[in-house]
Amino acid sequence: VFGQIPPGYYDDATGLTGEELKTALHNIIKNHTEYPYNQTDELLMETDEDPNNSNNVILLYKGTSQAKSTFGGGSNDWNREHVWAKSHGDFGDSPPCGTDLHHMKPEDASVNSDRGNKDFDNGGIQHPEATGCYYDDDSWEPRDEVKGDVARMIFYMSVRYEGDNGEPDLEVVDWVNSAPEPEHGKFSALYQWHQDDPPDEFEMNRNEV
Repeated sequence: VFGQIPPGYYDDATGLTGEELKTALHNIIKNHTEYPYNQTDELLMETDEDPNNSNNVILLYKGTSQAKSTFGGGSNDWNREHVWAKSHGDFGDSPPCGTDLHHMKPEDASVNSDRGNKDFDNGGIQHPEATGCYYDDDSWEPRDEVKGDVARMIFYMSVRYEGDNGEPDLEVVDWVNSAPEPEHGKFSALYQWHQDDPPDEFEMNRNEV
């Protein structure tokens, strides 16, 4: 049984727009529970569990189901993908940004390496392993089924991290090649992906978990 939104949780954001809305949401969601990096693999096994096979996780870019037991560094293992690339703000694996599960997902290790720290945008060549994805030197296009998921993870990070208490001030920008600045693009593509791919049952369940 998943918890419901506490009564009044979003009251301070009701009726607001623009920067006022962003600030209100930031104040609501900041100071979340932080986990150590070495625990995040176990947590991803819960958040991204295959609903049809409790021994497996669903990989973000490949879209395939893979055994939880194959977590590791080998090319066919799965590992942690930081959707907001760590070099975009240089926060590494340190809490809170580097261990924030709202932007971490399981992914095939070699696919994760190919995505690297690329910004998100449309176009490029088809990836040979994650065949729903396309990429070039400076951008990565995820498969259609998770485009909105990726966009909402990026937007979440921009709202959650506003420079408080030594945290980076993360911002979404409308260009690529944004590293090492605390920026991630490309806004116009991400916003369209958000509209085209609304939250599905898997994403909503993950958020609850």
